[in-house]
Amino acid sequence: MRIAKVLNNNAIITVNDQNKEVVVIGRGIAFKKKPGDLIEEDKIEKVFMDNESISDKMKTLLSEIPLAHMEISERIINLAKMNLGKRLHDSIYVSLTDHIHSAIERFRQGHHIKNVLLWEVKKFYKDEFEIGEKALLLIHEELGIQFPEDEAAHIALHLVNAHMNEEIPNVVKITKIMHEILNIVKYHFKIDYDEESLTYYRFVTHLKFFARRILNGTHIENTDSELYEMVKQQYKDSFLCGRKIQDYIRKTYNCTLTNEEVMYLTIHIERVVHLK
Repeated sequence: MRIAKVLNNNAIITVNDQNKEVVVIGRGIAFKKKPGDLIEEDKIEKVFMDNESISDKMKTLLSEIPLAHMEISERIINLAKMNLGKRLHDSIYVSLTDHIHSAIERFRQGHHIKNVLLWEVKKFYKDEFEIGEKALLLIHEELGIQFPEDEAAHIALHLVNAHMNEEIPNVVKITKIMHEILNIVKYHFKIDYDEESLTYYRFVTHLKFFARRILNGTHIENTDSELYEMVKQQYKDSFLCGRKIQDYIRKTYNCTLTNEEVMYLTIHIERVVHLK
């Protein structure tokens, strides 16, 4: 492959076999290079070729923002990939880079956006929030900017978004639904959660995808009425709490949960309440 256009030291545009422009990223890949030069393949870290929309957004973004902002974003993404063990959608290269650049510009203008989900992000997305905190240290070391922890939560939400492949507004809604359901269970049983327990982690993980199904209008189909009746009889108080959640979701989100959804909620509630 040959360079068609240099965007910055770490990003170039080339033309693929289908004669389409694609963005190629790699540390120092375009250093002292010019159009027509061969690309050093061992320096290629990412090629945006599967999603034309992302590729176009990357071209616009990389031509408009400082190289330092892009490099910081890249380092944060690489840190997340190494530590989270989760696949991140390519959109993270656009969304996080754009966010980091905007946050830095706002900071320099004396503006700061509070994260109203700071508490929820710290509780539900601990691993992503930890990456966000490390990102703030990196930004401080490189640019001398000291962001408050709200910004770590903003970065964490972008990572969650890239893992779930949802838009940020949907991630915010998912987090809100999780918080609401956890509160229903908490006040129904008058308990405090052991947030370090495996059962709590499993419950939160279940709620994450449960909330996502509510927003996307997809449900687990009813398949085992016998198991449903058994759970209903065996875990009566947890089932009652599950029905309470069912009523709340119907009234608040105009969404009717299937028996299967209520059954799985009941099982998770029973486990988290009694630490099974």
